[in-house]
Amino acid sequence: MSSFDHPALLNSLNQQLGALRKESPDVMAGFAALGKAAMAAGQIDAKHKELIALAIGITQRCSGCIGFHVKKLHALGCTRAELEEMLGVCVYMGGGPALMYAAEALAAYESLAPAA
Repeated sequence: MSSFDHPALLNSLNQQLGALRKESPDVMAGFAALGKAAMAAGQIDAKHKELIALAIGITQRCSGCIGFHVKKLHALGCTRAELEEMLGVCVYMGGGPALMYAAEALAAYESLAPAA
């Protein structure tokens, strides 16, 4: 089980990012524009792009990335089975460290699930 409280982590990060938006508006606007362009549906749909982004977050060992992309995947209707299949690829490509963050991603999937 992950030691991260992903809802609390995302809340904290959102507050910190809000401060950055005030202090560095041009940088943050540029990053937001880059993200919007990169994640726009095209030949690859939005859900698959989010799965790719989550895979990179896992292999780069970024807990915040895991939280933000898992939350978006819930909104896009990603199933646990789809997530688990992608996690297998992460472990294949990233070895033991990716396995630890894959476990964290599963915990995030559960803790960030929308209320039924």
